[in-house]
Amino acid sequence: MARPEHARRVKSYSASTGYVYQYYFLETQKSRRGLHAGTDYVYMVAVDRGAAFPLRVFIRHDAVRKWGRKTGRELSGTEEYAAAKMRLFQAFDEVEDLAAARPDLIVDDDNLESLLAQLDL
Repeated sequence: MARPEHARRVKSYSASTGYVYQYYFLETQKSRRGLHAGTDYVYMVAVDRGAAFPLRVFIRHDAVRKWGRKTGRELSGTEEYAAAKMRLFQAFDEVEDLAAARPDLIVDDDNLESLLAQLDL
């Protein structure tokens, strides 16, 4: 069955690369990257009002579990979404030609804690 369409809240982000991105959250998908299970947070992104393209942020479940053991509490769904969004913003600021590069954006042990620290978590 097709997913019902509804109005999307398009947001803008002025990146340090000089580009202005328009984006909106599309969906989550349980997925795997290699041997790692996780969740893809899919955003539709346009650069300087150009054509939109999907950009995925993969959050590894093992990184989320490790963070939970370290802090003594689980990461909520809202907090996991926030980590994905912070990784998206990081890509906006660091990748010169995001539309052409379409990088593999991953949240793992190496960056989860620093992404959450930006949110005071």
